[in-house]
This record gives sequence, C-alpha cells and structure tokens, in this order.
Amino acid sequence: MPAPGPQAQHCFAFESDFIGTWRCIPLCVRRKLDLSGLKLKLNHWLELTQPQRQELVDWPDGPDALQGLKQHLLARTAAMADGQAKPLPPAENQPWQDSSRVPLEVERAAGQRGVRLEAACWAQLGELERFALCKLVRPGHDHHNLDSALAELLPPQAR
Repeated sequence: MPAPGPQAQHCFAFESDFIGTWRCIPLCVRRKLDLSGLKLKLNHWLELTQPQRQELVDWPDGPDALQGLKQHLLARTAAMADGQAKPLPPAENQPWQDSSRVPLEVERAAGQRGVRLEAACWAQLGELERFALCKLVRPGHDHHNLDSALAELLPPQAR
C-alpha cells in the first residue's frame, strides 16, 4: 500500500476529544469514505476494534487506495449487526473540492461568528480543511466544533 498523503491521516486539534480513542469517526476518515463512495455508520465504526479504526485513519487516500478501502469496508461490515456499509456515488464536484469559491453555507456560518472568509483564504486551505468546514456547517449538525475549527484553520486576519 502506498504511503498516505498529508491529508489522508491528519486529525485536527478540534477533534482532540476523541483522537486515539476513536469514539467518533474523524474527518480524515469521513473524507476518505466520501471520496471512495461509502456510508459507514457510527455503529459500524464502533464495532471495529481500536487497531482496525487506526488502520482506517492511516489508510492512504490515492484513487487505488480508496477503491481498496471501499472493498475492505464492504467485506469487513458484511456480518455486522447494522448490516453492510452502504455504497454511495463517490464525491465529485462537491463544494469542498472547489477551491475557487467559498460555499454560501460556510460563508454564512463564518459571518455569523464574525469571521470574514474570503475566496483567497478559502483557496489557500487544503481539501481536508475545506471538507471539515463544509461538514461542520451542514444543516442538522450540532456545530459545536465550528468555532474551534475556524480558529484552527483560518489565519488571524480572517478572525
């Protein structure tokens, strides 16, 4: 298996309350799931052993590796209580994949917190960072990590 890219296994400081214990699916794994086209429930994740969860955190994120991840998880979850993980279309043309413009939901959520997120700043963020912000502003998400994420990911002049 090739070495993971810099975003493949990066966990953010705002995720520190579950790093190591892996009681929640970290954003680096959620990104890999989206890119590979797989819906893994939290119950699936929690049914995995600690070393199995760590293996997913460490999994590379290249195209071949992501296909391998999907096949690995489909096989691993087949006999789980919640049933097999669900295949989805792989993420394509998602707002977090476009570095040229700030998604309206992210801009709005940042603005509500007094943060002016401009296109130039958005363009400088890595794909995983953009993914994190898009996931944290989704409707129905509790947003409790959003303030910490904005502070961690954006330069001081934006805050």
